[in-house]
Amino acid sequence: MRLSRFFLPILRETPKEAEIASHRLMLRAGMMRQEAAGIYAFLPLGLIVLNKICDIVRQEQNRSGAIELLMPTIQPADLWRESGRYDAYGKEMLRIKDRHERDMLYGPTNEEMITEIFRAYVRSYKDIPLNLYHIQWKFRDEVRPRFGVMRGREFLMKDAYSFDVDQAGARHSYNKMFVAYLRTFARMGLKAIPMVAETGPIGGNLSHEFIILASTGESEVYCHKDYLDFAVPDANVDFDDIAGLQGIVDKWTSLYAATSEKHEASTFEKLSADKQVSARGIEVGHIFYFGTKYSEPMKAVVAGPDGAEKPVHMGSYGIGPSRLVAAIIEASHDEAGIIWPDAVAPFKVAILNLKQGDGATDGACEKLYEAFRTRGIDVLYDDLDQRPGSKFATADLIGVPWQILVGPKGLASGQIEVKKRSDGSREMMNPEDAVMRLSANP
Repeated sequence: MRLSRFFLPILRETPKEAEIASHRLMLRAGMMRQEAAGIYAFLPLGLIVLNKICDIVRQEQNRSGAIELLMPTIQPADLWRESGRYDAYGKEMLRIKDRHERDMLYGPTNEEMITEIFRAYVRSYKDIPLNLYHIQWKFRDEVRPRFGVMRGREFLMKDAYSFDVDQAGARHSYNKMFVAYLRTFARMGLKAIPMVAETGPIGGNLSHEFIILASTGESEVYCHKDYLDFAVPDANVDFDDIAGLQGIVDKWTSLYAATSEKHEASTFEKLSADKQVSARGIEVGHIFYFGTKYSEPMKAVVAGPDGAEKPVHMGSYGIGPSRLVAAIIEASHDEAGIIWPDAVAPFKVAILNLKQGDGATDGACEKLYEAFRTRGIDVLYDDLDQRPGSKFATADLIGVPWQILVGPKGLASGQIEVKKRSDGSREMMNPEDAVMRLSANP
């Protein structure tokens, strides 16, 4: 993409309403714009990142055996009356009426609707286990939306729902999502620690929040230090291996890790002082097993081998891709701007033409631009007629992992400068070597 043809409304001043780094940097980098309290438009740069996050989420959900569909955002209130949650959910639910005065709602979650879909089609134990997921915009009318997309009212959510014959099967489905979440966050450059958590309005008796440690986290969390060094399962993990998956989950739940709601000070204090981690944390995922909480009142049943019908056992599993954009920034930034991990960066390489209009630099930049595009590398070419300092500031602010600086002095000796955003290291090399190096760099 040529910067001269891209929509990138950079802000040079820090917005007064931005309280945390991700909110400040997303506004300054032209990633989003607030349209109402807790409601944001994702601008092109932000949308590229959001889509890359969703791609990783999809890949890991599909790898685990989950199947994607898409449910509507507007739901009939009667489904929630069946489950008993319509009146119990609270003011966070946006309740509306259509032109026929029918009670409707803007879905904050989809347990009821997915249960209704399941019961309409599945009748036999032979058709399960089943895990259905979608990625959809949701709305929760937070009493105090803040911190940008970290706690907004409208947000993008991946929610998956599993259906099993019994508790044992449901536990395996839970373990699949547990392991898939470990892999998902690791691929985004995050160290997410599963912590015992409250189930909240979703319900159930088994729940884990996946937490990344960050000074701007919403609440205090507590865990064993060794979690920070645990190896994440690799791409060859067998999701059909019941014992193998249980072993991974057992390892990742073997040490102390709890949110503030589940924290037991007496247990935590038994750890040696050098193993105690008390920090702020950001929730990036939440998984629940709730048995027959929804299937029983909504009559989602399957016939077993003996013909007897029983309510299915269910679980739900959420990841907030829009929230993850902010969480990654909170975990990876400096005073100059964002430092994107390669996997979710809007562009992998930024070419900075330090003397726009000069025949040599223009020609070298064009060749580099076409070379990267030919190799399928996401590249941003800053071809604006601006001073080098302004180009440096923009590239650092938007966090492109690699910057190629093309100027007359370097070209005179046949070289360009390659800068690594994460640590600021620089290296002079010829253009062909730079293309090969960055094309091969994972």
